[in-house]
Amino acid sequence: MSDNQATLTADGQTVDMPVRSGTIGPDVVDIRKLYAQTGLFTYDPGFTSTASCDSAITYIDGDEGVLLHRGYPIGQLAEQSSFMEVCYLLLNGELPSAAELTKFSTTISRHTMVHEQLSSFFSGFRRDAHPMAIMCGVVGALSAFYHDSTDIADAEQRRISAHRLIAKMPTIAAMAFKYSVGQPFVYPRNDLSYAGNFLRMTFGVPAEEYEVVPAVEKAMDRIFILHADHEQNASTSTVRLAGSSGANPFACVAAGIACLWGPAHVGANEAALNMLKEIGTPDKIPEYIARAKDKNDPFRLMGFGHRVYKNYDPRATVMQKTVREVFDALNVNDPLFETALELEHIALNDPYFVDKKLFPNVDFYSGIILSAIGFPTTMFTVLFALARTVGWVAQWNEMISDPGQKIGRPRQLYTGPAERDYIPVSNR
Repeated sequence: MSDNQATLTADGQTVDMPVRSGTIGPDVVDIRKLYAQTGLFTYDPGFTSTASCDSAITYIDGDEGVLLHRGYPIGQLAEQSSFMEVCYLLLNGELPSAAELTKFSTTISRHTMVHEQLSSFFSGFRRDAHPMAIMCGVVGALSAFYHDSTDIADAEQRRISAHRLIAKMPTIAAMAFKYSVGQPFVYPRNDLSYAGNFLRMTFGVPAEEYEVVPAVEKAMDRIFILHADHEQNASTSTVRLAGSSGANPFACVAAGIACLWGPAHVGANEAALNMLKEIGTPDKIPEYIARAKDKNDPFRLMGFGHRVYKNYDPRATVMQKTVREVFDALNVNDPLFETALELEHIALNDPYFVDKKLFPNVDFYSGIILSAIGFPTTMFTVLFALARTVGWVAQWNEMISDPGQKIGRPRQLYTGPAERDYIPVSNR
């Protein structure tokens, strides 16, 4: 807590409000008593200038291009760690020892199977249903099968539900994919890694053994790490808001999935991939650069710029390297990647884009990687939800563990009619 005070003067009243300081990042003005002292609320659509909670999980400095999980830079985690390590870190606050990592990984692998009756849920969906629609329904239904871990007041039940969600999400995601293509579900195997298991359940078939390609497995693991958590974004805030009412964790994560599905939240990787396909070859890039600068042309460079990052997205550097590794391992010769590299080079050296801080973000490359691995675009958001589950669960558990947490209740600026008398229908 800082000793500083912020002073507000309105309607002849002057009130002092405490200024709070975090470990790093901007200070915040504590306005919790503003209404009681002044009768005023703040007005902040989108909550872009409002800290909705205390959190010790993730820190972002968009101006400097910094993303930290529990203090560790995302680049170091993506290059040197594993998704299981990052999951443990987000959930527990520290990196695990070798023994702790082994125990945690074993626990997750032992929870990967889903209740057999849950399989019947899938037959209730149309074959052409969007995988995210299926994910919303099936994840929300988990509380009907695992109601022994829905007492949010019990720390042990919260721990078990967290493990179940992290473990079962790849299985459910793979089942959604298999259902859409008319193939039988593939059961998980405890001897495979988290990413390797998911790849096998997604692309394997009972008729033959599936061989996990190490480079693809590593790429999948990195993608999961890069999307594990991203502070108080829309879907995470949705999970917290749902959780503030006391809803069970499965319902809260289902709410997060529904929010994530919105095109304003994710979908940029699919849009970036479609843009690169439209451009086609590097020689056409100048034409599209000119179009992007033309305010009268609806064309926009997708995968550039970010709501938070006003510098180079720290996740994009890792993703660019990963693209090359996947392409080399799969012997892919995709002109889209060469077009992407040239487009990035031109944009980073064009004063127009530099001045507007339109740097490549993580979505610029992720769509290319996922497409090369074999995922249809309808699965892109599903993979995002799979990876983000650990962040949602960690944020939810942090909120539930906070003795000061309250049910979310944003206020409003009412602009409708003032009080008026009812008029009988015969007199209208």
